[in-house]
Amino acid sequence: MSLIFRSGVLGLLLGGIVAADRVVAENEGLDDLDRATELKLTYSTLTDLGEVIRLCESALEKGLDEDNTRFATQLLASTRVKRGSVIAETILAGRPVDPRWRQFRRVALDDLEKGVELDPHQPQAFYRIAQLNLLPDGDRQRALEAADEAVRRSEDDLTFRAKALTLRAELREDPAQQLADLDEAIRIHPGDPVTLRLRATAYAEQEKYEPALADCDTALQLDPDDAATHELRAKVLIELERYDEAMAGLDKAWELAPDSATPLMHQARIYGLKSDYRKAIEVLNRASALQPTSPAILLLRASMYEELDQREKALADVEKALELEPGLPLAMRFRASLLAGSGKFDLAARQLEELQKAEPEDPDVELQLALFYSAEKQYGKAIEKFSAVLKKQPDNAIALRGRADALLSTGRQAEAVADYEKALAVEPDDAGALNNLAWVLATSPDGKLRDGTRAIELATKACELTEYKAAHILSTLGAGYAETGDFETAMKWSKKAIELGSDDQMEPLKKELESYQAKKPIRELLNEPAEPEAKAPEKPEPKEPSKPEPKKPDKPQAKEPPKPEPKEPETPKPKADEPEPEKPKEPSAEAKRAV
Repeated sequence: MSLIFRSGVLGLLLGGIVAADRVVAENEGLDDLDRATELKLTYSTLTDLGEVIRLCESALEKGLDEDNTRFATQLLASTRVKRGSVIAETILAGRPVDPRWRQFRRVALDDLEKGVELDPHQPQAFYRIAQLNLLPDGDRQRALEAADEAVRRSEDDLTFRAKALTLRAELREDPAQQLADLDEAIRIHPGDPVTLRLRATAYAEQEKYEPALADCDTALQLDPDDAATHELRAKVLIELERYDEAMAGLDKAWELAPDSATPLMHQARIYGLKSDYRKAIEVLNRASALQPTSPAILLLRASMYEELDQREKALADVEKALELEPGLPLAMRFRASLLAGSGKFDLAARQLEELQKAEPEDPDVELQLALFYSAEKQYGKAIEKFSAVLKKQPDNAIALRGRADALLSTGRQAEAVADYEKALAVEPDDAGALNNLAWVLATSPDGKLRDGTRAIELATKACELTEYKAAHILSTLGAGYAETGDFETAMKWSKKAIELGSDDQMEPLKKELESYQAKKPIRELLNEPAEPEAKAPEKPEPKEPSKPEPKKPDKPQAKEPPKPEPKEPETPKPKADEPEPEKPKEPSAEAKRAV
């Protein structure tokens, strides 16, 4: 055998040995991978799944060839998703709720997030991530991102895609996007009563009650024994003022879910809307027997007691709600409302000051606090708070009107006029703002501010809005005519004001009439006739706001004085388990004079 031939054979043998060694080195983790594969096929506990994860990670760390690395990675991803999903299902369906559920959620999310990082083609995993983040203290933004991924990666499974669209709709803040998702989910899977109920809810939140009712009816055809749908349908019927049908639906909902107090709460709302507050309280007593630790029931019942002027009972319910849930903003506001209604504005203000520490950016709290400060004649504090509200909400008519009243009460008439003008640009039919601005224009000691013609125009509109029945507004109309020199017409309206005025209004009203009989217009100097123009005017006395009464729900309110709440509440019409108790009227800053 030639030397050349022997060398060639030896080279081949050596090359084979090196290649074999390389294969062995590349697959040192193969035994762990084989054990992981076998255990995944036979697992029965979460501990088994944990061992599969350990073996896969060990195999990858020791080394695998390209194909086995790909397989191990997929096995690791699917096992993490499986373990995370099992834990998630336990949390989401757990009854009773395990007190350690937050800890379990962290474990489940860790598995699911690592699983989709290794293999993102798992829509079910993204779906679970979204669900877990929807629970209290979850990451809502991550929930929406995960729901997006679940929708995007579910084109091959239309039934699941409909579920993912429905979940994403719950996370949407834009009503149009929310309805678009629900429309698509129903198009894909029209027989799902849950999606129909969710779309009905979305329609109801947008005050589209007829389509909401239609979806409820369709859902009940598919599942006639769903208590939640009967309850939702009844809530829609309440908005449509079809109270008898709503009552029947709530009876059915309670029959299907006799341990639930919410159908009874909504029946109490209906009685409240009908002004049958005693019956509402009777129903709420039954609801409270079912759920004695529900702050929502207590607050709703408190609002009914308030309607009956049983403030002590109302306050007792609010205090109990605060014992059950200390610091509950709704209860703290209601407590402040009740205190203000009893004339205890200092205590009401302190309550709101405490609430503001917890919610420093809430303009509603600042607004109500400003109104209480005005009622207590703390005009500097009131102006500061009104200004803080207006910095966030420049077109808030209540804040503009309130600040104008406070400014007027401190003699800052020019600034008050500017705020009244802005308030009327937003709310042109506010009879109180019309009246107060008209009074300043008719009676200001500052000739640059007076405008009798405009005062007549504003006061006439205020009289029309109040049907010519408000004595103080009629007297403002008279003051406007006096400013233009038409004393005959001024006396006409002055006499009419005296006819309609209350006893405590008589003295200033009669002084006005005497002024007109003497051919003198009124100047805002303690409601006394004007001195000759050559004399320097005295500084006008700040006007005192009258004490506000808490607002009575669902009873027509005159435009004067304005209400403190930026949004008009209804006779307790809570959402689900959280009724909105009424807020008090704002202090009626009768800026024209204290009568």
